[in-house]
Amino acid sequence: MPSKTILVTGSSGLIGSEVCTHFAQELGYQVHGVDNNQRAVFFGPPGDTRWNQHRLQETLKGFVHHELDIRDRAGVLALVRQLQPAVIVHTAAQPSHDRAAAIPFDDFDTNAGGTLNLLEAARQACPESPFVHMSTNKVYGDAPNLIKLVELETRWDYADPAYAHGIPETFTIDQSKHSLFGASKVAADVMVQEYGRYFNLPTCCLRGGCLTGPNHSGVELHGFLSYLVKCNLEGREYRVFGYKGKQVRDNIHSLDVARFMAAFVEKPRAGEVYNLGGGKTNSCSILEAFKLAEEFSGRKQVYTYVEQNRLGDHICYYSDLRKMRAHYPRWNISVSLGETIRQIAAAWQQRRRTG
Repeated sequence: MPSKTILVTGSSGLIGSEVCTHFAQELGYQVHGVDNNQRAVFFGPPGDTRWNQHRLQETLKGFVHHELDIRDRAGVLALVRQLQPAVIVHTAAQPSHDRAAAIPFDDFDTNAGGTLNLLEAARQACPESPFVHMSTNKVYGDAPNLIKLVELETRWDYADPAYAHGIPETFTIDQSKHSLFGASKVAADVMVQEYGRYFNLPTCCLRGGCLTGPNHSGVELHGFLSYLVKCNLEGREYRVFGYKGKQVRDNIHSLDVARFMAAFVEKPRAGEVYNLGGGKTNSCSILEAFKLAEEFSGRKQVYTYVEQNRLGDHICYYSDLRKMRAHYPRWNISVSLGETIRQIAAAWQQRRRTG
C-alpha cells in the first residue's frame, strides 16, 4: 500500500471531487473515494453525481471508488483499517437545511453519526493522520442576523464595524435557530473538535460559506450559485426567498477549498476551526449574482419573489479569513467570483451539449 493514500468521503460531490483531483494530480496521492450517490436520493435525478464519479475514474490514475454509506459503522471501520490512509477528508453529508426537516433521521444519522463513525475509525486505525471535516457556516444558526445591518442598493451589509472583515470563528453557535441540518452539523463539528482536543488527533472543521465551482450538481435546495447560473442559461424561473433578494453570501471556488486542505495537511493542528469562504471580496447578493450571470450568458434572469424567507437563513454572511491567513500565510483566495461564475456557466453549457 503506497504511503501517500488519501481517503475522501463524498468523493463524487463538488468538494470531494476537487480534493480527489488536487491531491492526485498536484500532490501525488493515491485516492480512495467513498460515495453512494445519496445526493440523488436526497434531491432526485438533478442531484445525481454518478457523472462525476465516472469522470474521476476516467481521469485519475489509480483512483478507487468505494460504494459505501458512511452510516455503515462496521463498513467504515473495516475500510479505514484496511487502507490506514495518510489523510482523511470528510465531505460526505446531507447538505440541505430545507431537506433536513423532511428527513430528520437520515439527516442526523448521515451528518452526525457518519462523522462519528469516521472519527472513531481514524482514532483506532490511523490516529496520526490529519482528519479534515467539511463543516458549514450553518453551525452559527441565525445568530448572524442579530448583527446590525445597513441596507444598500443591491445588498445588505454589516453596520457594526466589528464585523467589517466578516464573521470570525469566535462567533456564537449557541441559542439560535439552525435548521435541523445546522443542528446535525453542529454535532459533527463539535465531535471533530473533541477528537482533536480530547484524543489529540490532528483534526479541523472547515465552516464553509457558499462552496461552488464547475463540478457542482446544483439544485434549488442546495448549490445557490450553480443552480442560479443553470436557471439563467435555461431561461428557467429562479425563486428568491425573502430579504428583497439582497441576502449576501461569500462564494469560494472548490479549488481554493482543496488548496487550504492541502495546507492544513502539510502542517496539521489539533481540534482547529476555520471559517472557509470567499470573504467579502468574493461575496455577492442574489441580485448581484443575477447581474454577473447575465453578463456571461447574455440572457436576462427570470425570477419570482417569495416574501417568506427560509427558516434560519442568513441575511448577510461572509467569512473573516484572517485566522486562516495567519495560520497558513501561503494560502489565499486564487479564483475570483467572476471567474468562478464563468467556469460554472461553461460547465453547464458543456453538460447540456453532451447530455
